[in-house]
Amino acid sequence: MSVQSVPNLLVLLSGSGRTLVNICDEIAAGRLRASVSLVVGSRACPGLERARERGIRTLLEPGEIPSSRLDELVRDADASLVVLAGYLRRIPIPESLRWRVVNIHPALLPSFGGPGMYGDRVHAAVLNAGCKVSGCTVHLCDHEYDRGPILVQRACPVLEGDDPHTLGARVFQEECLAYPQALRLLLDGRVRVESSPTGTHVARILPG
Repeated sequence: MSVQSVPNLLVLLSGSGRTLVNICDEIAAGRLRASVSLVVGSRACPGLERARERGIRTLLEPGEIPSSRLDELVRDADASLVVLAGYLRRIPIPESLRWRVVNIHPALLPSFGGPGMYGDRVHAAVLNAGCKVSGCTVHLCDHEYDRGPILVQRACPVLEGDDPHTLGARVFQEECLAYPQALRLLLDGRVRVESSPTGTHVARILPG
């Protein structure tokens, strides 16, 4: 009897690797049926070291990754999905990877997204706007920053006395739940992307 193969993930990162660690922990706990087969960093960073500590193959790819190179990396990793985990460069997505690149953003999109909006910059903008609620958004990527179809959003309160660090820690707790949830939906084939009347794309979640 053949054993069904586990889908592979190609993870791209630029920083600490805490999102990668969360995904790996979910896999180890049996809550996410997948394997991280390759981690690519845009620079030398703790995330690459964390991947190596877990026995995951790593590559350093400084500079912008052309769409043809991204295709090569996906084939090399035999990956079902490209997972952006704090990856700070914009990537051109080839047609072969349409709706197979997923990202998480530390705010409730479409608010507080776009070029230059990442990490504490996002949390500072939320606080400066006087928002009472923040959260995170997992979305499929298109050719614009933070504009692709939304898969999962989770909210958390903004508390009196919050600074970007305390708010960011609370948002990350929600990210640890939202990203695995979105990956499960994608890997289980429960996401259908449809065109809306306005010409945008919307992700429909199919029943499990």
